[in-house]
Amino acid sequence: MLYPVPAVMVSCKRKDERPNIITVAWAGTICSDPAMVSISVRPGRYSHDIIKQSREFVINLVTKDLVRACDWCGVRSGRDHDKFAEMKLTEYESDFIQTPAIAESPVNIYCKVKKIEELGSHNLFIAEVIGVTVDDRYMDKNGKFNLSDTGLIAYSHGEYFSLGKKLGKFGFSVEKRKNNKKKRKNKDGRK
Repeated sequence: MLYPVPAVMVSCKRKDERPNIITVAWAGTICSDPAMVSISVRPGRYSHDIIKQSREFVINLVTKDLVRACDWCGVRSGRDHDKFAEMKLTEYESDFIQTPAIAESPVNIYCKVKKIEELGSHNLFIAEVIGVTVDDRYMDKNGKFNLSDTGLIAYSHGEYFSLGKKLGKFGFSVEKRKNNKKKRKNKDGRK
């Protein structure tokens, strides 16, 4: 019941085969030093064995513009479909790994599998992040990446949602105000 979660498209590829895309809603950061992530995939899914054999994958973040492709890639099997071609997605080759990313995604996270945990209905792929590419359209003049401008989506109980307005930032609840507070006067006029 931990919802909402990110819906991401994970690209994977076996040597000498076409790449595939699987939609994953159970993905997340698990360590910051070294940077590590995890994804959970059912063993019966076509991409499971590709990732298990190649020991690499790319997490591609999903925007409002990619939500249809994200859903389609989650309900169609790569055994029967060339998902890049049918969804008109562009393979983006990097220097990080052999698996291509999705060029239309604003962020691509390149991962090398370090461990596979068999949990039951899903296997957990624990991976180290070995590289990241970001779309230059979302970089400001100071080199800051504006992730909130990308139009990312979330998934909750079978439905996709666009993310809403910013409510605060980490630490805002304890942050001191930058402007000087005016001293309030008591009823009798004293400060």
